[in-house]
Amino acid sequence: MFFLGLNVFAQRQMEKLDRGIVAVKNNGQFFIGWRVLGTDPDDLAFNLYRKSGTKKAVKLNDKPISGATNFADTKANVQQENTWFVKTVLKGKESDEKGSFTIPASSPDKDYLSIALKQIDGYTANDLSVGDLDGDGKYDLVVHMTGKGHDNSHTGITDPPIFQAYTLEGKFLWEINLGKNIREGAHYTQFMVYDLDGDGISEFVCKTADGTRDSQNNVVGDASKDWVDRDPNSAAFGKILKGPEYLSVFNGKTGRLIATVDYIAERGDLAGWGGHGGSGGNDTKGNRMDRFLACVAYLDGIHPSVVMCRGYYGRTVLAAWDFKDQKLTSRWVFDSKNSENPYSGMGNHNLTVTDVDNDGKDEIIYGSMCVDDNGKGLYTTGFRHGDAIHVSDFDPDLPGLEVFGIHEIENGTKGPGVAVFAAADGKVLFTDSPNEDVGRGVADNIDPTRKGAQCWWLGSPNLYDMKGNVVGKAPSSANFLIYWDGDASRELLNSNYIDKYQKGRLFTATGAVSNNGTKSTPALSADILGDWREELILRSEDNKELRIYSTTIPTEIRQYTLMHDPQYRLSIAWQNVGYNQPPHTSFYMGTEMKPAPKPDIILVPAKK
Repeated sequence: MFFLGLNVFAQRQMEKLDRGIVAVKNNGQFFIGWRVLGTDPDDLAFNLYRKSGTKKAVKLNDKPISGATNFADTKANVQQENTWFVKTVLKGKESDEKGSFTIPASSPDKDYLSIALKQIDGYTANDLSVGDLDGDGKYDLVVHMTGKGHDNSHTGITDPPIFQAYTLEGKFLWEINLGKNIREGAHYTQFMVYDLDGDGISEFVCKTADGTRDSQNNVVGDASKDWVDRDPNSAAFGKILKGPEYLSVFNGKTGRLIATVDYIAERGDLAGWGGHGGSGGNDTKGNRMDRFLACVAYLDGIHPSVVMCRGYYGRTVLAAWDFKDQKLTSRWVFDSKNSENPYSGMGNHNLTVTDVDNDGKDEIIYGSMCVDDNGKGLYTTGFRHGDAIHVSDFDPDLPGLEVFGIHEIENGTKGPGVAVFAAADGKVLFTDSPNEDVGRGVADNIDPTRKGAQCWWLGSPNLYDMKGNVVGKAPSSANFLIYWDGDASRELLNSNYIDKYQKGRLFTATGAVSNNGTKSTPALSADILGDWREELILRSEDNKELRIYSTTIPTEIRQYTLMHDPQYRLSIAWQNVGYNQPPHTSFYMGTEMKPAPKPDIILVPAKK
C-alpha cells in the first residue's frame, strides 16, 4: 500500500552545488567531468571551455553536450596552465555556471588531487566527511585525525580525538580538539557534517566533554576536570565512566563552538546496555554502554535533524535534535529501556536512513529494527546485532526498498547469519547461514550481465541474487563498493584498489593506504566531483596528504549527481559511523535500470 504512486510533499532542503568540474591528466591528455544537478531540466545541455595561459577561452565541443557529462580533451597544451569550465545551454540560450578546475603548467602526471595535511605528532588521517563549509557550492573535507585509540572491549588510555577541516583546494580551515574526556576509537567519536539550518553552510556536530576546545580555544564545560580512570589496576583503566557528557554544534566555516546541550542518553545503569549476543548481561566496564552511532534524517520531510544514538547490544536510545536559530532543541527520544522491549539488542555497528514507507519523511534502519520519523518503533525482525547493513531498491521486480544484513550469532543464540527483508515493514524475503556468526557481507548490482542486485558474505563461496538463488562465485573481498567504470553496475573497492567482478583489476592507488585494519575502508568514497561516478579518498603511505582519485573511464550514462538523491547524501553523512559501510541510492541503480526518479528537493542558496 506504500507504493501506489509518487508522493506529493514539501521539498527537502539540499545543498546548492556548483558544477563540480574535475580534470585528471591521463596519458598526455585530460579527462574532464562535471555534475548534473538533481533539479536540472532533462533537456539541459552544456558547452565545455578551456582557457590556456593568457589566451581567450575556447569551446571544446562542436555542439552542446546533451548526454553524459564527461569529455576527453586531447588538445590541451600541458606546458601551459589550463582551466576548464562549463556553461549551460537551455532552449538555445547559453548561461554562465559556477565552478572551474585548473591544472598548473607542466604539473606532474599524477592521477589524484593532493591535500597536504597539517601534521600532528603521532596522529594519522582516518575517516572523513564532506559538506559545504564556506557556502561556495563546493564540498570541503572534515578529517578525523586519530592518535592512539582503543576498542571498547580494551582498557588503556587514548589520545584525544582531533578534527581538521580543509577545502578541496587544500586550504586548512580549522582544528577542533575533543580533549582527554572523549575516548578515541571506532565506537565513540561519531561526527556529523551537514547543513542543518538551511543557511548554505554545513555544521559540524559531535559528542563533547569537559575540556573540548574549538578552533578559537573556547572550552566546553570545565577544562580542569579529568574523568579518565587512570588506575592501571582497574578493570576500567583508561575508560570514562563518569562526568558530564555533551552534544555540541560547531560552525563549519570557522570551527567556532555554537551550541552545547546535555547528551541524551545519559550513561545510567552501566549493566543495562546489554551483553554481547544477548539483550541482558552484566557489563559494568563501559563496553556496551559506550557504543555510539549517529545520522542525519529528514524527520519532517523538509529539514534535516541530527540523531545521536547510544547502545545496540541491549538498551538502545536514539535522540533526534533540530538545529535552528543557533540552538539545539530535542525533537524526540526513542528508548527501548530494558530487555523485555522487543527493540532492545537489535542494533548494528552501523545504521542507515531512508524513507521506507514513502510518506516523504525518513526512517532510521538501526540494524534489525526500524524507527519511524516520529520516534516510535516501526518494526523489528528480532534478528539482533550485526556488523553490516545495505539498503536500496535491490530487487527492482519488487515494490519498495530491500534491506540486506548480516548477524552475529554467539553465546548460544540462534537465528539467521544473513537476512534480506522489506524495508517498509520488515517482511523477511530470505535468510541463510542459520546459527552462523557472519562477520561481513555486501549487496549491490556488481554483475553487469544481470538485472538486480547480488549479495555475498564471508563464509560462503557463492554469489546470490536477492531472492536467495545462487548466481555465481562470490568476490574475494566483502568490504566496500564504488561506481568507477562506464556502466551502471558497481565495482569492488577494497584497500587501495578497485576490481570489476569477474574482470579483474581496474585501478590501484599506488602510494596510498586504507583505514581501519582488515576492514580496509577508505577515508571516504562519495560522488563529490565530476559526473555521477564516485571519488575515492585515501591517505598517503607517509600520512602527509589526502589523495582524491576520480575516474578517467568514459561513460555514456547521464545521471544527476548522486549527492542530490537524499538517501545517498545521508549515506555519506553516516559513512564514517561505527564500522563504515558504502552508500546506496534510494532507487535501483545497475544493469537495465530505469531513469532515476527526479528528487523532490529544493536547493538552499550558496553564499559567498
